[in-house]
Amino acid sequence: MTLKEPKFLPKEIDGRYLFKQATESYVTNDTKSYTEKVSLSDIVQIKSVQEALKRDVFKDYRPFTSFYENGVIWEDNTKEPVDVIIWCTGFRANLEHLSSLRITENNKINTTGTKATEITGLWLVGYGNWTGFASATIYGVGKTAKQTVKEIVAYVGGL
Repeated sequence: MTLKEPKFLPKEIDGRYLFKQATESYVTNDTKSYTEKVSLSDIVQIKSVQEALKRDVFKDYRPFTSFYENGVIWEDNTKEPVDVIIWCTGFRANLEHLSSLRITENNKINTTGTKATEITGLWLVGYGNWTGFASATIYGVGKTAKQTVKEIVAYVGGL
């Protein structure tokens, strides 16, 4: 789920291009000289992303409105049971959206690895060191995400 439809960058735009754009924009204070507008929230088409796009496995949905005891409630009030929720963020941990679960304390949720300890089926990725070393950074989130996949596979295998 995403707030808005994800944007995949053209294949020719990679991390080097983004780094060059960010550096030149910072040095010259000029953000208008690039013809291709890109954002750090746009998705770079690395090889695995290109392969997934070809297989048409990316599906995106707008956010649900709330939780209920077995899952989520969509905007049309449809209830859908779910086994697992992976809640991802970056840079700053805003947990207000999870307040109805009553598991937040001092702007943190107790976790073992990335799995919430006080509620079943919830994983948190990108919230800072309490969910994995440097998990709110591009460097750390990949390692954290891989660990989260292992945790979820073990959890789902036990259902």
